[in-house]
Amino acid sequence: MASRNLADLLEASALRYPQRLAVVDSENLTLTYAELEKQSNALARFLSRHGVRRGDRVGIALPKGLPTVVSMFGTLKAGAAYVPIDISAPTERGRQILEECGISALIVDAASLALRPVSCGSVQVVVVGPPEGQTEGVPFHEVVAGESEREQIAPDGDDLAYIIYTSGSTGMPKGVMISHANALSFIDWCAETFAPTPDDRFSNHAPFHFDYSVLDLYLSIKHGATVYLISEDLARRPRDMVRFIARHRLTVWGSTPSALTMIVQFGELEASDTSSLRLVTFGGEVFPPRHLRALQRHWKSAEYFNLYGPTEITTACTFARIPSNVPENREAPYPIGFACAHCQTLVLDESGREVAERGEGLLYISGPSVFAGYWNRPAETSAAFLDRSGARWYNTGDIVRWDPAEGFTYVGRKDRMVKRRGYRIELGEIERALHLHAGVREAAVVAIPDADAGLRIVACVSCGNDRPSVVELKSFCATKVPTYMVPDRFVFQDKLPRTSSDKVDYQALGRVAEARGR
Repeated sequence: MASRNLADLLEASALRYPQRLAVVDSENLTLTYAELEKQSNALARFLSRHGVRRGDRVGIALPKGLPTVVSMFGTLKAGAAYVPIDISAPTERGRQILEECGISALIVDAASLALRPVSCGSVQVVVVGPPEGQTEGVPFHEVVAGESEREQIAPDGDDLAYIIYTSGSTGMPKGVMISHANALSFIDWCAETFAPTPDDRFSNHAPFHFDYSVLDLYLSIKHGATVYLISEDLARRPRDMVRFIARHRLTVWGSTPSALTMIVQFGELEASDTSSLRLVTFGGEVFPPRHLRALQRHWKSAEYFNLYGPTEITTACTFARIPSNVPENREAPYPIGFACAHCQTLVLDESGREVAERGEGLLYISGPSVFAGYWNRPAETSAAFLDRSGARWYNTGDIVRWDPAEGFTYVGRKDRMVKRRGYRIELGEIERALHLHAGVREAAVVAIPDADAGLRIVACVSCGNDRPSVVELKSFCATKVPTYMVPDRFVFQDKLPRTSSDKVDYQALGRVAEARGR
């Protein structure tokens, strides 16, 4: 029988594989399917008995670990939607998100109790952590040891499953509302495309407040496989990550290209046997071909997929299979490919006309994985959609080019298009040029206001020990892009700042660029 909600995935696998390992954390603590089912049922019953109702929101503010996974499934089984909080972000930001969502309960790490919103009335608090000195809330270990018969609550497909807040790089964070049906349509596509089995061992590199984690967790649980949680601390140590992959014989890896580039550069891949990997997926940003080539020299047995899609589409709406051997002479990043089977695409120019073959335009997506809207933001929700031909199309804000042979090529963000000296400039094109320089590890480009020139283009770069000079970089750029696109200034950094979802933090870079320009 087809799953009606995400909690059904766990219940079905627990019935079929009760003693299989469902989740393993970075410290080698484990939960079997039977244990995960029992603990999440107990949490669901506790939440229901303390006022959490179908459609309510439950905040989860925990470091990545077994209690986090229990909390997500327990919330779903109570008929509520979970709101994962980045506990490494400023406390005020997390509290603001929880207040905006009007949470009914909060499952929180003992060190993060300050996140509890003051304006949400009587919020039930469940605390994970050492019981010593605990004066607030109910201990998590007591809750999950309680009565474990599943609640007779079955969320419908249209019910909210979770709300993920965007990074807020352009202002206040927005809560993306994803329903059970949205998530299941994506997971079902993954199942058909990647053919998982109960013997697979999935990595979970992405934090749970980043939507890439939806693939890792729910696809693994759906198929009775095991998901291995890579903690925030382990994710910062590429050599230890590679050893983790080898020790646990992981078969499926998914992350941003930045994480894979770190593995290539600092993971000492030649020292570990990672031949168990059969599938590598990546997305969220451009993967420079030279780093992809280097990775393939070590991870030879894996099949590679480039996944593209904003959070609003539930992780991915297009995909591209990457050749097993990236040609040595390839400099251009690979396309984002073709629409996933559950998604429809539309490309329109500035006048709202469909773009002809090999033309460029804004990408719109329709289909069952498209989100319901932004939490409590009706105006912004309305502005994000286009009604056309009887369908509701989400405006991704991304400019693409269509080619029948390769599918969609990502050109850049509409909101990263600037105009200088009468020329339209896509900042991402300059970044791609800089990534081709052998001495550049990372590159990000921002445009900042300038009283004399209108705006200046600043390239922020991270280099190896043999750092190229500004003159060398300017000359190199001049061979790859028109003169008017060559950066005015270069800012060298040991590493580029990143958001909690491992994407370049352009807001922080803008501040750095402006400060260096004074």
